Amino acid sequence: MTPREFPRMALSLPKASASAHMGHPDFRIGGRIFATLGYPSRAWGMVKLTPQQQQLFVRAQPGTFVPVKGAWGRAGNTNARLRTVGRRAAREALRIAWRNCASRSLVAKIELP
Repeated sequence: MTPREFPRMALSLPKASASAHMGHPDFRIGGRIFATLGYPSRAWGMVKLTPQQQQLFVRAQPGTFVPVKGAWGRAGNTNARLRTVGRRAAREALRIAWRNCASRSLVAKIELP
């Protein structure tokens, strides 16, 4: 996965948009950030998971999926090392993060690819 592929994958989700937050590109659904790129460095993406979802990804691919430091990480925010994350795992993490941040009515209307 490259720093170009991650945004493309995030923006392929329904009604996703690109913006920026704290100097890093981010990806939103309904104004809520579900993923970012470039924190803590260009080599990483971040997905907004629940703590339980985070635990599953970290357990399945330690070193590739890593909790963000501090309170954000304890809340479920999870870094993904772009160099080692596969497209399937990145796509699944982004879909889950999108669902976590999208409105219930939108999730009910849209079936993700």
